[in-house]
Amino acid sequence: MARIRVKPRVYLSSVRIVITARAVLIKLHLYFSAFFSAAIVLVAVSGGLYLLGIKGSVVQSEAGSLDSGEALLADPSHAAVEAALATVGVTGFEFDYVKTKGAQLITRPTTRPFYTLDIKAEQVTVRYNEPSLQKRMIELHMGHGPAAYKTYQQFFAAGMLFVMLSGLWLGLSSDRLRKTTLITSGSGLLLFAVLVLS
Repeated sequence: MARIRVKPRVYLSSVRIVITARAVLIKLHLYFSAFFSAAIVLVAVSGGLYLLGIKGSVVQSEAGSLDSGEALLADPSHAAVEAALATVGVTGFEFDYVKTKGAQLITRPTTRPFYTLDIKAEQVTVRYNEPSLQKRMIELHMGHGPAAYKTYQQFFAAGMLFVMLSGLWLGLSSDRLRKTTLITSGSGLLLFAVLVLS
């Protein structure tokens, strides 16, 4: 049987390519982790505190009332809510969009002071809401932040997926780390499945 000989230069070139690709992946893994570290801390801290029962609070104060409930429910647009706020003396208030929740209209983002318009028949009660720090963090966690931050969160989600998958690949592709990576990732997956299905 004829033996296939690999030229030393070709072999060394292949090794260099693999080592270079691995080095680049490690750098990207570290860069993405560092870049999104603030968002990771926010998610961990806000979610952890929420699960411990610290959900934050909102201080409310009534700003006024008006009689245009049916019209607002029929057209809960940015312009209509802005006009309703102006009717009770609130002018120059900036918000991105309006969230309809049953008979309540909420200006967003809710990561900073916002207004709610509670509608009962024709009666509309406008309230000013000031969230606490934890409540603001939870709202960011839930994707209720400014439009630009919501776009950032989409990149954050993709970045975290890359960090997780690249870290797993780096561990599995290393002879020294493969066994440990298989044990830790396997045990983590098993625990996750048990807790989800329990």
